[in-house]
Order: sequence, then C-alpha cells, then structure tokens
Amino acid sequence: MSTTTARPVLSEVFGPSEGARLRVKQAVLVTLGVAALTLAANIRVPMWPVPITMQTFAVLTIGAAYGTRLGLVTLLAYLALGAAGVSVFTGEGAGLAYMMGPTGGYLVGFAVAAGVMGWLASRGWDRSVLRMAGALLIGNAIIYAFGMPWMAYLFLAENGAAWVVQWGMTNFLLGDALKLALAALLVPALWKAVGTARA
Repeated sequence: MSTTTARPVLSEVFGPSEGARLRVKQAVLVTLGVAALTLAANIRVPMWPVPITMQTFAVLTIGAAYGTRLGLVTLLAYLALGAAGVSVFTGEGAGLAYMMGPTGGYLVGFAVAAGVMGWLASRGWDRSVLRMAGALLIGNAIIYAFGMPWMAYLFLAENGAAWVVQWGMTNFLLGDALKLALAALLVPALWKAVGTARA
C-alpha cells in the first residue's frame, strides 16, 4: 500500500461528494464534531492516578474520520467557541483567560494533531489496527509536544521539572493508552463495516 497517494477518509465515503449538498454535509459534520468534542470533554472516567476525560479520544478519532481539512476546521470551530466563552471545554471554564491557563498548549495541540491524523488517515493509516495505533501515538505525541512546553512556561520555576512532567504528562499516560487502544480498534472496525455494507 502506498503511503503517499491520498485515499478517502471515512467522512468521504458516504453522502454527497460535490456541490451544495457536500457543503451541507460538511457543515453537519462540523456541528456534530463540535458536539462530540464538548461531550467528550465532560465525560470523567474514574482512573488512577487521576480521572480522565474522553477529549483526546474524540480529537484523534475525529481527525482520522474527517480528514485533514474538515478535522482542522472542526477543531478550530471548537476552539473558537471556547474562546468566545461557550462552555465546551472540561469543567466550567471558557474564554481566552481559560485558554491561556495550563490547558492552553494542549488545546493548540488538539488542532494540530487532528490535522496530522487526517493526513495519516488519507494515506491509509486508519485501515488497520496496527497502523491506526501508530497514527494515534503520533497524534498523542503532538498534543504533548504543544502542551508540555506551555506547562513548563507556567509552572517550571515554581514547581520544578518533575512536577511539570508528572502533572503535564505522566499522570495521564495510562488513560491515554486505554483511549488509544479503543480508537485503534474502532476506526478500522468502521472501515470493515463500510466494506461489508458495500459488498
């Protein structure tokens, strides 16, 4: 399988593919994506050492299912609503002040990761469990690559590097692994369902 030739992503294999009806489909998908991100941000699963939300699961899955452009538009719409003060993030926080807090770098990372996930999906990485797992690891690493430096900027001087690493990444790795395993199984399974439905 070529890793350079673009292939359809899940959102492109159903419904209209051109004209005004395509734009309507895309608008509906963006709306549904923002709603899913908001819901996922507020699902709290009891875990050790900290509870987890389903936010990164939604970010990476939407990126893979929507493709680069639509996934990025969906995440930017989500961030724009949060910046405008709509309660779409974890908890009750919203607005630019919230986005400049500890989660700010991770929120930026969400948009970048969704775009990269879409690009990888368009190269077929979403068709098998192993490739999807690899794509998800890359996406998750991107989120931390944006989130950790911002955490360090805010807290390194006061709390030290060990605290930043623990509360910026380590405490969430177990939950991340479970969410990534779920997404790695789900998206290829959806492709199998699409293939069965078309057979």
